[in-house]
Amino acid sequence: MGVKAYVLIVTTVGKEADVANEMKKINGVKEANPVYGEYDVVVEIIAETLDELNKVIAQIRKNTAILRTVTLIVM
Repeated sequence: MGVKAYVLIVTTVGKEADVANEMKKINGVKEANPVYGEYDVVVEIIAETLDELNKVIAQIRKNTAILRTVTLIVM
């Protein structure tokens, strides 16, 4: 089955949709949606291993419009 995680993202003002669209281009990202509330974008990742998950998260964090992330790994 692999590893499933959600990444909660805070972006710079006005970049929510741009960040969500960029996240969808990353291999391993299954869903990325702008949301209202404390976080601006929620990303769903499915990876084969924790190492692969870490690589996807590293790619996500390279986006300069992202201010902060919180990763939730599904048990």
